[in-house]
Amino acid sequence: MKPLLPVQSLSGILFGVAYYPEYHQSDRVETDLDLMHDAGINVIRVGESVWSTWEPHDGEFDLEWLAPVLDSAHRRGIRVILGTPTYAIPPWMQVAHPEIAAERRTGEAIPWGARQEIDFAHPVFRTYAERVIRAVVGRYADHPAIIGYQVDNEPGLELFHNDHVFEEFVSRLRDQYGDVETLNREWGLTYWSHRLADWSELWRPDGNSFPQFDLAWRRFQAQLTTEFISWQADLVREYRRPGQFVTTCLQYGRPALDDERLSRALDITAGNPYYGMQDRLDATLERSQLSGWTTTGVAALFRQADRMYASKQGRYLVTETNAQAIGHSDTNFPPYPGQLKQSAYAFISRGAAMIEYWHWHTLPYGAETYWGGVLPHSLVPGRVYSEVAEIGGELAKIGRTLDGFEPDADVAILWSNPSKYALQFTPSLRTDGRPDPESYETIVDAFHRGAIDADRQSRLLHLDQAGSIGADALAARFPVLVAAGIYVTTEAELQLLRDYVAAGGHLVIGPRTGYADQEARARVEVAPPRLADLAGTHYEEYSNLEDDIAVVATSDDLRLDVTAAARLWIDGLIADDADVLARYNHPRFGDFPAVTSKAVRGGRVTVVGCVPDPAFASGIIRWAAENGHAQELAGDTPTPVTVASGSLPDGRRAWFVFNWGWEPQAITLAASIADTVTGAVLQTGTDVSLAAWSTRTFISQ
Repeated sequence: MKPLLPVQSLSGILFGVAYYPEYHQSDRVETDLDLMHDAGINVIRVGESVWSTWEPHDGEFDLEWLAPVLDSAHRRGIRVILGTPTYAIPPWMQVAHPEIAAERRTGEAIPWGARQEIDFAHPVFRTYAERVIRAVVGRYADHPAIIGYQVDNEPGLELFHNDHVFEEFVSRLRDQYGDVETLNREWGLTYWSHRLADWSELWRPDGNSFPQFDLAWRRFQAQLTTEFISWQADLVREYRRPGQFVTTCLQYGRPALDDERLSRALDITAGNPYYGMQDRLDATLERSQLSGWTTTGVAALFRQADRMYASKQGRYLVTETNAQAIGHSDTNFPPYPGQLKQSAYAFISRGAAMIEYWHWHTLPYGAETYWGGVLPHSLVPGRVYSEVAEIGGELAKIGRTLDGFEPDADVAILWSNPSKYALQFTPSLRTDGRPDPESYETIVDAFHRGAIDADRQSRLLHLDQAGSIGADALAARFPVLVAAGIYVTTEAELQLLRDYVAAGGHLVIGPRTGYADQEARARVEVAPPRLADLAGTHYEEYSNLEDDIAVVATSDDLRLDVTAAARLWIDGLIADDADVLARYNHPRFGDFPAVTSKAVRGGRVTVVGCVPDPAFASGIIRWAAENGHAQELAGDTPTPVTVASGSLPDGRRAWFVFNWGWEPQAITLAASIADTVTGAVLQTGTDVSLAAWSTRTFISQ
């Protein structure tokens, strides 16, 4: 396998669109590419969704249709990312090989007619996939326009229940546990008479009720996805030229996905962050989530960016994001003027090296007829095209200024995909009277939003990555570390948290952290397990909340807004020798501290016994991370202004200032800076105006 390429192989900000000339009803490649060039678009993604165009009949390839597109792009200086078309098979294949259909339940094949309905672990599919990958990549690898490859598209959509997949699952369990007696013990199969006498007795996942089985099944399914993408990446690396990268685009909500482990096989992470626009980006409002695959709110937009950075702890590509209204025919919420620029710079401020819209032109047919592109159905450039061109012009002026950019991090927040899987199967939280399958995300997002609302910047950090850094370096780089919702943990991971505190770090513990072991078994010890002695706090009971409960500070150290409240969950904290910083205003839950803190072994442990609402969470984060990099530009800024920043290799700092609302705002500079677009130098004490829905970018002097 050829080695992975460093991120530094990319320079400047890539700015582009997914481009599907084959979807047009007439040939307009030259017109499209002229419009792109005029808009400052310097990269396009092509070819990933049309296997039946590449191979219209079994073994009969049409590879030349893309050549004029690549040639024309190259003449205009537009670079190209070439995709492999393996996520949408051609009709002839599903007719010839119905056995490759994926099964969502045992024996129930997914009907063909959408995409990603095939079992990509099936050897017959792999044979065809390898053939088309080699044909397409082999034809175009030497084209000078191509800078990289996207293998597949948004992998991990389905959990496969096919016979051969289950057989492989059992085989890997046998390798891991050795014998059924070990499995019986580790999974607790004495319960409800599930003890196995032979591997052949293991039941199918369809009716499973054991959390231990489900966690193993989910890990296995994510491993299949990782192996599939790694296999494709290795094929492509046989053909790529020096300097060409290999990636795939991730949709982070996919059930069969472990983004961190999958990204180890990629040169650079790429993701598809879609988000609610219009009032769902108004920082002065609270709106419900529009759909399961978009986010709502400014903090959630930044959280998507932080998730992408976290996959490899490095800069990443945005391969798809909103251009106009995103959704089906009943979901039409195009961006307010200025919101496209805000979102682009929000991603860039958190490490994006490319912004690419899905997609260039709005389609006249198909399932995504009303997923708006840069051009509307008329194909006549309009308001969105003009705004995209404005962004393209600004990024061209910024040029290579942001090469080597690293987002600032005042707080690190741990992330655990196994905990997410486990809390989907056995949710801790309830919403609208029902189990919340996003319990994990709800807990983590509460603290992440607290950081955003407190004008602090966060770094999401996978547990494996934290372990690789080591406790001493972790404490030096991230003096505040949040471990909330980290439900599934190993002994080594809990020891890492103890060592982090001993190294001088401030550990903030939230609900469910450490409660289960690596098999999702509840730990038989005082909670929070392995941390109660350091925290000087423990708990014996916990409760769901049907209503928010007000929280009041009991220490002058912690300043809370009068609206601060606990949501959804309460751990009945008992302070042993820790200081109590806040309590609940409630006749029963008032018996328990809401927040405790204890200085210990050179560091500090703070325990938050609930899911904090935004006002409560921001107060906690502001107290824990007393100073943030954002304050270096203009001190504390009023809502709806957000400041993001990061460091450059030459020691300077880049600043991004956003006004997420209708009312004009202003900030007063606490440092001398230069406008990255105009080059104008602004001195300390200068008032900087921010129009409605505006974004400004600066470089420190």
